[in-house]
Amino acid sequence: MADRMVGKQAPRFTMDAVMPNKEFGKVNLEENMKNDKWTVLFFYPMDFTFVCPTEITAMSDRFDEFEDLDAEVIGVSTDTIHTHKAWINTSRDDNGLGELQYALAADHNHSVSKDYGVLIEDEGVALRGLFIINPEGELQYQTVFHNNIGRDVDETLRVLQALQTGGLCPANWKPGQETL
Repeated sequence: MADRMVGKQAPRFTMDAVMPNKEFGKVNLEENMKNDKWTVLFFYPMDFTFVCPTEITAMSDRFDEFEDLDAEVIGVSTDTIHTHKAWINTSRDDNGLGELQYALAADHNHSVSKDYGVLIEDEGVALRGLFIINPEGELQYQTVFHNNIGRDVDETLRVLQALQTGGLCPANWKPGQETL
């Protein structure tokens, strides 16, 4: 039985990443917290696949909305930063990513995927997990689902906005509506 993570401090991480300027760098949860930022951390199975580029580019295309909500987006797979960079340098027309507005991190030793409970150990890849962490480092939201299904960026933004209200949001709540 897995331990509950929501409502607890999120596992800390530092990972190598390809930054939006296509240079190698690092992403770090503590840095986001220090900068009073929310963190939207999402895992995907692997580079150069079919569903993954649709959701990675969809998140990038909506990056300004995350930025307006003081959120840093970080995509993670168990591939290396070199594979990430090759995929970013491949055009969208050729099943690549093209320009991205956020970092793609490499969890090639699988430690962060394990810490977040999304690693498929016998395959060495992550499930599609999405985690929203507040600026205090508390994990506020988690969803993990089958690798055949891409995420909904609208729903991710809606949940982030709901969490930021600090109120009680009823079923089907939308930004701008009253909380309970």
